[in-house]
Amino acid sequence: MGPAAARSESTRSKRDEVPLTLDEAPPQTLGLLDQGAFWANLGVSLLGFSGALVLINPLGDEPLTFTGAMLAAVIGSLVGTAMVGLAAVPGAYTGQPAMVLLRGLFGARLSYVPTVLNIIQMLGWGAFELWVIAQGARAIVGDAVPYAAWVIAAGVLTTALTIRPLGSIRLLRRYVTVGVIISMVWLSVALVAEGPSLGGGSWAAFAPAMDYVIALSVSWVPVAADYARHSRSGSAAFTGVVGGYTIAQVACLALGIVALALVGNDENRVWSAFVAAPLGALFFGILVLREVDQSFANVYSTAMSLQNLMPRVDRRLFSVTIGVLTTLIALVVDVNSYGAFLSVIGAVFTPMFAVLVVDYFVLGGRGRWDISETAPSRWGMVPPWLLGFATWWILAAQPEGSWWDAMWVAAREAAGFTPAPWMSAAVGSFLVSALVTLAAGAVRRRRARAASEAR
Repeated sequence: MGPAAARSESTRSKRDEVPLTLDEAPPQTLGLLDQGAFWANLGVSLLGFSGALVLINPLGDEPLTFTGAMLAAVIGSLVGTAMVGLAAVPGAYTGQPAMVLLRGLFGARLSYVPTVLNIIQMLGWGAFELWVIAQGARAIVGDAVPYAAWVIAAGVLTTALTIRPLGSIRLLRRYVTVGVIISMVWLSVALVAEGPSLGGGSWAAFAPAMDYVIALSVSWVPVAADYARHSRSGSAAFTGVVGGYTIAQVACLALGIVALALVGNDENRVWSAFVAAPLGALFFGILVLREVDQSFANVYSTAMSLQNLMPRVDRRLFSVTIGVLTTLIALVVDVNSYGAFLSVIGAVFTPMFAVLVVDYFVLGGRGRWDISETAPSRWGMVPPWLLGFATWWILAAQPEGSWWDAMWVAAREAAGFTPAPWMSAAVGSFLVSALVTLAAGAVRRRRARAASEAR
């Protein structure tokens, strides 16, 4: 390759990568296969295997039947990924990451509040994923390699992927996705051949189980547009999310149920069921390596969120800094204690993106979406968001929970309300925020029409 060809290839490569700042237009080069494969990889998680225990027995008293658990997985995944897909579409239309889109919803300055919350949750999730990778690796090789070494290695690989994120997504599609499919099929055949008992149970906990699966999917709502902004179309972004993530998550949960049946529903031993299968260590190792795409998504999306606050700072500087910080957190912090706070953050973003979806798709927001750094504050969008947040906790708070749960339990008891077992906190909060946003939009339109007629 001559000098001119090399320069041309370098220029094309730059055009095909994520711009370094928000001042540059992003390339929209990811097709349906790219989006679908990327979200399918995110749908397969080591946490999903052990988390299948919550799907089977979300209330801790009477487990679901296998059919009930699988139906909850399918319906919950479709509902949750539809929310994620709808949150992704505006990114494809505008070419902007998720937190920048919130300028159009709340205004530039108000968007900083959910942006900071998203940065905090992404740092926590990123550290948690590094912990999961290290524990998965140790399940294969034992204590021969220290925990810290696995965390540092995973942190370095994660950070490297974020430097060229679109190239990383294409790499996942071409190679990693194939390895994941082969591994899932092999492990499924190997575990089913051992004859796990999948009988018994009831349907009493179907709604809480479905709510759990919805929550697994909805956790990606705050970052969906970070990748959809590079999609060739809104339909490719939506279909890639719903198709890729749903298929992968359902398969992951099903395999987790089978593994749990073999180890007596002991979530601490579920990974050992995979390793003990014929060639299990090899194929489970592929799934452990694939977990890096989860930590990659968390670190990269944290960088995108920071660019909403500082749009002209090189994203690579953010990525390296966040990668180092995430690794340090995974090394020194008990990431298991982070789960309670992450559930609070999840309750923030489900109703918030319900407000976004209604305002953008139903109330004509797409035609007037102001995502500039001077976008005026829209305080009218805050009450529907807060009402949805309150709905989440009114429905989800447990009497035996923390002081936070106790506060919401006291509030609903004071109102004389008792949630029915079928009520979903995720769906409920989404619907309340969506309906209140619709009502507020109708009031604004009537007032605007009356003012126009008065003139």
